[in-house]
Amino acid sequence: MNKLAKSFGTVMLAGSLLVGGSALSAVFQGTATAYADEVQKNVVNVVGKGELSIKPDIVYLSIAVDTSAATAQEAQKTNAAKIQKITALLKNTWKIADKDIQSTQFYVQPNYTYNEKEGQQVKGYNANHTLVVAYRDLAKVGELLDAASAAGANNIGNARFAVEDSSAFEAQVIEKAMANADVKAGAIAKAAKRSLGQVISVSQSDIGSQPVFFDQTLKSMAASADAAGSTSVQPGEVKVTTQLNVTYELK
Repeated sequence: MNKLAKSFGTVMLAGSLLVGGSALSAVFQGTATAYADEVQKNVVNVVGKGELSIKPDIVYLSIAVDTSAATAQEAQKTNAAKIQKITALLKNTWKIADKDIQSTQFYVQPNYTYNEKEGQQVKGYNANHTLVVAYRDLAKVGELLDAASAAGANNIGNARFAVEDSSAFEAQVIEKAMANADVKAGAIAKAAKRSLGQVISVSQSDIGSQPVFFDQTLKSMAASADAAGSTSVQPGEVKVTTQLNVTYELK
């Protein structure tokens, strides 16, 4: 009888531990769930966007020479002479510094033709040398393009206007982005019948200037010349932008 009682007591004790362990596990699980719900219910995440429209202060011009000739050597030699003349013009007449003139593309390649009788044949060679020129006197961009064309440039295009140093506008654009985030978060809190608390975290996306592209592919400068025979280029505006990812407390 005593043995039976002891055995029964042992079973009862084990059962109690099992039930207690289950209950304790449930308590911990309940706490974790409550904590997760609390986090989800008591914050709001928004993206604030800031933007400034600014007059550009620099333009990047693509100025190139394309040359065709019977031989690769002739194409390269003719092309090199024209590029040398244009480079001298930019440096001496237009006072553009060496650091603002960069070769971005150069090639000499065969020009192929094909017919059924002869198959693929080389018919001459094409040479290209492309310069990207940084220029800051935006009122004279059209004149510069005309001068480059007169010196032998026959492929001018993609004038890219930008703000050379956008860091001067960082504080302003960040303030605009934060104000935008405040408005969005406030509207969400109001719609949820809650009040907005303190900022919990902020992270910033890219900041910089978005250039306005003035596309002007000029195999012949006459294609874009006005009645007076000069090229007219309008700088327009560029946009300095940033984004802030902001997390607010909800009360």
